[in-house]
Amino acid sequence: MSGLTHFNAKGEAHMVDVSEKEITARVATAAGWVRMSQEAFDIISGGTAKKGDVLAVAQLAGIMGAKKTPELIPLCHPLPIAKVALELELDPELPGVQISATVKTTGQTGVEMEALTAVSTAALTVYDMIKAVDKTMEIGGVRVTLKDGGKSGRYSAT
Repeated sequence: MSGLTHFNAKGEAHMVDVSEKEITARVATAAGWVRMSQEAFDIISGGTAKKGDVLAVAQLAGIMGAKKTPELIPLCHPLPIAKVALELELDPELPGVQISATVKTTGQTGVEMEALTAVSTAALTVYDMIKAVDKTMEIGGVRVTLKDGGKSGRYSAT
């Protein structure tokens, strides 16, 4: 099981001990998208969705998702999140919504999972709010785009 930090020598799942790690400033960004029909895109961009402002609700849901990550992902550490920012942009080329999230903390482990959860939660909220119009929506491209801080240093997908 070498290299897999969430398994012990016996192959059993366990929470990684971060108590010896330095407390450092850490940041992670993640991105993803929701592709939809032109009709669904037009409803969101026109602000006429029956459930309300799709992008504003999805933005709040993403923030809440980041804060709830250790409750959803079994081996994640609860972290003192200092910042969660989500950007949801209408993309007529998809057509759909591009989503990005940035999460910051000062701690002993990174916030990649929080950023990924923020994007995923926001995407699922877009789906939920417009599914009556388009059940064929597709969620995809969810990935870490930046990770910085800690022993492993900086990673950038760009």
